[in-house]
Amino acid sequence: MTSRRGFLAGLLATGLAPQASWADLGCPAYLSAAKQPDGTYTFVGLSAQGTILFRCPLPDRGHAASAHPKRPEVVAFARRPGRFADVIDCRTGNQLARITPTKGHHFYGHGCFSHDGSQLFTTENEYETARGIIGVWDTTDNYRRIGSFASGGIGPHDVLLHQKVGGLVVANGGIQTHPDRGREKLNLDSMQPNLTYLDFDGTVIDQMQLSDDLHQNSIRHLSMHDNGTVGFAMQWQGEPGADVPIVGLHRPGTSPRLLAEDDPRVRNLNGYGGSIQFSADGSTIAVTSPRGGVVQVMDTASGLLQQEHHLADVCGLSTNETGFVASTGAGQLVALNKGKMTVMSKTDLRWDNHLIRLR
Repeated sequence: MTSRRGFLAGLLATGLAPQASWADLGCPAYLSAAKQPDGTYTFVGLSAQGTILFRCPLPDRGHAASAHPKRPEVVAFARRPGRFADVIDCRTGNQLARITPTKGHHFYGHGCFSHDGSQLFTTENEYETARGIIGVWDTTDNYRRIGSFASGGIGPHDVLLHQKVGGLVVANGGIQTHPDRGREKLNLDSMQPNLTYLDFDGTVIDQMQLSDDLHQNSIRHLSMHDNGTVGFAMQWQGEPGADVPIVGLHRPGTSPRLLAEDDPRVRNLNGYGGSIQFSADGSTIAVTSPRGGVVQVMDTASGLLQQEHHLADVCGLSTNETGFVASTGAGQLVALNKGKMTVMSKTDLRWDNHLIRLR
C-alpha cells in the first residue's frame, strides 16, 4: 500500500497537490499597512470583526497592497517614491520576493494582479522623462519583470482590472515628480490628469480627461463596480479653499459625472480624497479625507451627498455586507452602516492610507 508521504510526493511530482489558499489563513477579510509603536512598519491581516490575524514586517512605510487571487500572498507597496514591493507569504510572514523598480523608475504605491494571478501590474514613474509606466511581472517565475508599457499620462497612481472592457484602468494623476526632489510637485501649472483604459499590451482603449478648469484636480484613487462603472477620487492641487468636486464616476465612451458638485459640505473634504469605495450593491460610493477628518457617502444615481461622518485622521476605506469600513491613523477600525458609525476595534497601530478587502 502506498504511504501517505509517497502519495503526496506523487501528487507533487504531477503538479496535482492542493495549493495553499486564503482559506488556510482563516480567510482574512481586510489587509492594511501600519506603523507600530516602536516606529517600525508592518503589514496586517484582519478578520471581518477587526481582529488581527497576522503581521508581516515591512522595511519602510507601506501604502497600498494587492492580494493574489488564489494564493495566500500579498504584494505590499512602498509609499511614493517607493523602491520596493514585498511579496509576503501571509501564512508565515516570510518575504517570498522583493520587487525593485528598473533603473530610472520608482513605484507609486499601487498595483494589481491579472485575473488568473499569473501577472502583476505596477504603476511607475520613469522620472527622467516624466513618463508614466505600467510594469509587468511574472508571478510564476519569482516575480520576474517581463515588460512594461506607457500608462497614458504622467504620474499613474492607482490601477485596477476593468471587469467589462477588459484590460486595465489607470488613474494618471498628472503630477510630475522626481526622487531627487522628494515629494515636490513640479508641474502644477500644466498638469493634465486623466483616466486611461489600456489593453494588456498597452493599447489605449479609451481615455477621459477633466475639463480645463479642473486640470489641477489630480485623479488618484479608484473603485470598480460590477457593472463597469469606475469611481475616482481626486486631490485638488490649485488654490486652497476652492469649491471643487472630489468624487466622480465614469464609464468608457461617456463623459464623467462629478458628484455633489453644488453641496457646500464637499468643502469638508479639504480638497483631498484619500480612498474611495463603492458599496456592495453599488447604490452609494464613499470617500475619505484624512485632511478633513471626514467620510462622505454619496448616492450614485442622484449624485447627492447622503451621509457625512466625522472621524479624525481617517483614510483607509472598504466595505462590509451592509455598508463601509474605515481605518484611521489612531488605530481605529470603524463600521459605517445605515448612517451610524460604530468602532469595531482599536489597536496601538497607526493604520496607513488603504484598507484592502479580500473577496
